[in-house]
Amino acid sequence: MNTSILVVDDEPDLEMLLVQKFRKQIRDGSLRFLFAHDGVEALAVLAANHDVDIVLSDINMPRMDGLSLLAKLQQRDEDLSTIIVSAYSDMANIRTAMNRGAYDFVTKPIDFADLEATIGKTIHHVETLREAQRRQSAAERAHASLSRYFSPNLAERLANCSETLDLGGARREVASLFTDLTGFTALVETIEPDVLGQLLNDYIVGMTDIVFAHDGTVAKIIGDALHVLFGAPADQPDHAGRAVACCLDLDVFASSFREQWRRKGIALGYTRIGAHAGTAVVGNFGGGRFFDYSAYGDTINVAARLEAANKTIGTRICVSSSLAARVQAFCGRPVGNLLLRGRIEPIHAFEPLEPAQYASPDTQAYLQAFEELEAGNPHAVASFAALVGRNSDDRLASFHLRRLLNGETSATIAI
Repeated sequence: MNTSILVVDDEPDLEMLLVQKFRKQIRDGSLRFLFAHDGVEALAVLAANHDVDIVLSDINMPRMDGLSLLAKLQQRDEDLSTIIVSAYSDMANIRTAMNRGAYDFVTKPIDFADLEATIGKTIHHVETLREAQRRQSAAERAHASLSRYFSPNLAERLANCSETLDLGGARREVASLFTDLTGFTALVETIEPDVLGQLLNDYIVGMTDIVFAHDGTVAKIIGDALHVLFGAPADQPDHAGRAVACCLDLDVFASSFREQWRRKGIALGYTRIGAHAGTAVVGNFGGGRFFDYSAYGDTINVAARLEAANKTIGTRICVSSSLAARVQAFCGRPVGNLLLRGRIEPIHAFEPLEPAQYASPDTQAYLQAFEELEAGNPHAVASFAALVGRNSDDRLASFHLRRLLNGETSATIAI
């Protein structure tokens, strides 16, 4: 560390003695001395030299004494460490100086060995303060960046733990969630940019607020689409339950948001949500230049495919049995065995529901109809027809009814 010390003293011989005593440190550049003869001159020197680290000041000086100089430095909130010089008999003034923020003191006549030790201790103090400030600044910068991805509590923890920002990935058990606002690309071409900006900003803020409320991680935002993780970067034993609860709350918000903009004359599509649980490689893959917290693996791909599957089966939320099995007292309607393109084994999928909705007569009737479908019972056609007759907006029941009327007889659905 290169340290600059401002010496404030009206004794003419002190400058020469200090230069002689510390000539080696001055020559190798580790110490630099500046000199002033009173507090007024000291303030002028400080104004012209913003790199001063330590002030070594006498108390008794003309025009402005050392105690007045300390008071001025306190008023200006100068980030300086001060050593006071005074006679040993003048302990009252030394105590006043310490109360005004002086870090240490030496007594006259000056013992240069003691002065050297005191300066060394003060330099170490300055280094400690600088390191603390550097860490604080780094944490603040990290927090500003992390707040875009993580909930406030998690961002604060990560910002103060630098190793979490290192490049590289780790294999973790996660729940992955994708959202997509249908028809958004076409909408962009039909509304004014300022209206689009307000709509998209309000939508993203509302969606991410819900994610953060469940302590989820926003891994990506691409236009209107979100990729959300639970269980990373911090362990969450209940990550699956958080993911399902988040799906349901996102759906409520998106439906309300859609209705709000419908009343303004803008027809938004539905928000589709897909979620899956399993292992994934997650970490910061920004290449050293960018912070890019991402996740990779089959778990992520399946979640994205389940989001897209909603379009075919008529649901707004579609989650895998792998996710549902990890949730205590999961409530949901079985969708079927989705045979995703490129996969050999089908994925049993569900439409998650709130407990009250799951307990409703319509849901219980759907569960009975689905059991008939799985069993190959011909009565399944009448059961699904009755469901659609009671509620024509039940798109999942309508989907199964169309399949049955077209001759399909199983619960396996090619997507």
